[in-house]
Amino acid sequence: MGRHYLVTGGAGFIGSNYVQRLLQRGEKVTIYDNLSRAGAPLNLQWLRERCGSESFELVHGDIRDAALLTAAAREADVIVHLASQVAVTTSVQHPREDFETNALGTFNALEAARLSGRRPIFLYASTNKVYGGMEAVGVRELETRYAYVDMPQGVSETQPLDFHSPYGCSKGAGDQYVRDYHRIYGLPTVVLRQSCIYGPRQFGVEDQGWIAWFIIAVLSGKPITIYGDGKQVRDVLYVDDLLDAYDLAVEKIEQSAGQVYNIGGGPQHTLSVWKEFGPLLERLMGRSIPVQWAGWRPGDQRIYVSNIAKARQELGWQPKVDVETGISRLVDWVRGSPQYFNFR
Repeated sequence: MGRHYLVTGGAGFIGSNYVQRLLQRGEKVTIYDNLSRAGAPLNLQWLRERCGSESFELVHGDIRDAALLTAAAREADVIVHLASQVAVTTSVQHPREDFETNALGTFNALEAARLSGRRPIFLYASTNKVYGGMEAVGVRELETRYAYVDMPQGVSETQPLDFHSPYGCSKGAGDQYVRDYHRIYGLPTVVLRQSCIYGPRQFGVEDQGWIAWFIIAVLSGKPITIYGDGKQVRDVLYVDDLLDAYDLAVEKIEQSAGQVYNIGGGPQHTLSVWKEFGPLLERLMGRSIPVQWAGWRPGDQRIYVSNIAKARQELGWQPKVDVETGISRLVDWVRGSPQYFNFR
């Protein structure tokens, strides 16, 4: 048996994909999840069908439950902390719940790691939202997208932190706690500031997981609303490429411990939210897609692109799946999963 991994949020989109990878290569896995997301029970069922009903241990618990989480972490060699509240809009509506889940939940996970006495490797799924709106960064408007004036490689890890929105604050607090538990307690922790991750098993909704949401909406006949002008640019990363980064951070822990890495598609894997994604999706679907337009949402960045040079140099990591290939795979998965979606 390999290492013992504890994956919080292991029944989620990223978590279930990673758990499958870990099980297939013979690792021991404990999933810690409160199963609150709509797709979580479906992902668990899928894992049991693919890997065997007894292939992993499930702890049905909330990361706000410090005692249960500490017990679950007692034997872990690696803790992959994915469990979180994931939507900016939800954080604005329910800031206390957002804080307790993201900030306090991450603190609980770190304490569980420290109290185990085993010095487990600790990976934290942070977010590019810790950089805030970056209002001082120069942006120019092009025909189908926005572009940085002076940052052709994107935003590096040296960009000043500016926690914008309750979500940014709660995830950013976790981000800094994870860094500091390396400095103060010597835990081998790694912060991964993730961009737009997409791929199979992503049950996207309008407020989170926009690539999957658009595809699901088109195939199930739901209306699509584009906020702003559709030229907003994001660097997008296929889930398998993200999981490669997790593996490399663990494999190269001597190098990665205490470090922060931007993990996104980088400048080679970018897409504007509708002016470029719309035509691509119409081509993949073979038909035009009607949308409605609405005003800009508060805090919506014109552009965010990660500079991923540090992860490339220190971990030997870079994305392999190009945007069209990755989106085609996601379209195929949604199309092939009518049992999950209310298709017409």
